[in-house]
Amino acid sequence: MEEKYGLLGEPIEHSLSPAMHNLWFKETVISGHYTAYSVPKPNLARTVDQLRTLGIKGFNVTFPHKTAIIPMLDEVRGTAGSIGAVNTVIQTDGQLIGYNTDGLGFYEGLRAHFPLLVKQQPSVLIIGAGGAARSVALVLAQKFETRVDITNRTFSKAVFLSEACRRFCTSDALTFQQAEEDIGRYQMVINTTSIGLNPSADQHLFRIDGAAPNTLFADLIYQPYRTAFLQEAERKGYPVMNGLPMLVFQGALAFERWTGIHPDGKKMEDYLLHTYLS
Repeated sequence: MEEKYGLLGEPIEHSLSPAMHNLWFKETVISGHYTAYSVPKPNLARTVDQLRTLGIKGFNVTFPHKTAIIPMLDEVRGTAGSIGAVNTVIQTDGQLIGYNTDGLGFYEGLRAHFPLLVKQQPSVLIIGAGGAARSVALVLAQKFETRVDITNRTFSKAVFLSEACRRFCTSDALTFQQAEEDIGRYQMVINTTSIGLNPSADQHLFRIDGAAPNTLFADLIYQPYRTAFLQEAERKGYPVMNGLPMLVFQGALAFERWTGIHPDGKKMEDYLLHTYLS
């Protein structure tokens, strides 16, 4: 019998997750099908109840539901509790169990593309303090145990996330001005916000002048393939990484939770790039 899987979010039409997971089901000869469900915020609780009743085996959760879904689950495990966000749900014996694979997915994508940088345990600046920032920041704080600083327009949110990171590593909360002035101290700068989402828009909402040579600039967005933020970094000669590796590797971790099989993330990344993003 074909098992049902899916993705809850809105907007959802741009997502590559159905193409990714359905190809993995085909390659692993697992009888499963993955569907994207466009779910407005007021409909989330009803949709979760419907999926529970239908016996869906597992599903992913994306914007804007990663935090709102937590009270609707029976249990939250792993880093999802400390992050305060869920992106992967498994149904077992009628129980919905939530996990978060986003931060570890970012880390695995980083390790696949920049293994030497990972070994160096770089100091990190994270722009933004929302759910995506929290998932990435807490994982990197634990993995690197060096420095993970947070900058955000709303400074109180930067302070809150920095305090959470401080359990594992050195961390300071910075205003945008402070972060721009201190950017030379970091080996990696990660944008977790919508800054530069439109490549033709203002590219100087966060100035990167003065960054150290070979600093890696990363963005969690994969459509467009190069945000204005990454375009500026590339023009200045810096290495860059967009959100595609995170999408694929967090998806691979979710797929493994559901099926027990860990698929080939790098192969899938190449497939999505050449089929949908080139």
